Amino acid sequence: MNYHIKFRLVMYLCVFAAIIASPLILCAEESETSVEHEAGVYYTIRKGDTLWDLSHRFLDSPWQWPDVWSENSRIANPHRIYPGDRIRLFQRKDVARWVDTDLDKKVVEEKDPLYYFYSAIDKIGFIKKEPVIPRGTIFEVKDDKEMISKGDLVYIRPNEDTSFVPGSKFTVYRTLKPLKDRKTNSYIGTQHYLTGIVEITKIEPKFAVARVVQSFRSIEINDLLIPYVKRSPKIMLTESRKELKSKIIVSEEHASIIGDNTVAFIDKGNKDGVMPGQTYTIFYQEKKRLDPETRGDVYLTPVDFGTLIVLHAEETTSTVLITSAEKSIYPGADIHLPLR
Repeated sequence: MNYHIKFRLVMYLCVFAAIIASPLILCAEESETSVEHEAGVYYTIRKGDTLWDLSHRFLDSPWQWPDVWSENSRIANPHRIYPGDRIRLFQRKDVARWVDTDLDKKVVEEKDPLYYFYSAIDKIGFIKKEPVIPRGTIFEVKDDKEMISKGDLVYIRPNEDTSFVPGSKFTVYRTLKPLKDRKTNSYIGTQHYLTGIVEITKIEPKFAVARVVQSFRSIEINDLLIPYVKRSPKIMLTESRKELKSKIIVSEEHASIIGDNTVAFIDKGNKDGVMPGQTYTIFYQEKKRLDPETRGDVYLTPVDFGTLIVLHAEETTSTVLITSAEKSIYPGADIHLPLR
């Protein structure tokens, strides 16, 4: 066969293979990204459930079952769903109503089938009044790398009362500037900003060697270590506190404007009855003067413009995820559980 013909044939085959393979690569990349950032309200299917019934129960209309099916590409046949499988429900503002309805029906048995799934749960930080006592500090990285990331080896200086064991894992973090209330200037707490997870690989007389197994953000020299405790990404939805009045302190990344899918902190915690799985509404309330000649002001009806779910609760603060926002949210925004 002519050399040029052979060459063209090989090139055509290569191009064809690339065209066939590229969607697969793209799908794999999209799948990996979606799993990493997967979030939403999910339901665990029970015996006897159908998409028709679930649509009627959660979306108020059984005729919306095709939309539920389209949200769950893993379901090949909408008429064949199996107990134990999970389906994704639409993210709606009235998630709290779902919870109240389920509690009223007493469907919460051994395990509540309705939950919020947040795959990035291990990377969310927290605020504590008293900073956590670290177990060690990163003082060096192998090969003097400027950017420490997954797979890199780091050197750990243990605290005096810490004994590392090969195979044990630690969460890497750093503490940020203490937070104070914007109005009263009173101390709120110290933010613990999580940067990754390391696994101890070797013990030396005065230090330990660890490999970075996950990198949430840029890990730096002088970052601290606390024992790694795996959190479940399944956050069971639970009844919210009707009397709770709280404020958003700041977003985790200290953004000036807070939007959808942003992790933030509120100024209430376990002490106030706040628990993971509770949902609240973000609102504003204007104050107007009825009579220009008098000094009497009245508060107008609250206007809800966003929703959030509690991911983690400390004693006096909680970490939340903004699940919807119709307008920009700013630190100091009020949250509550509106009357229904």
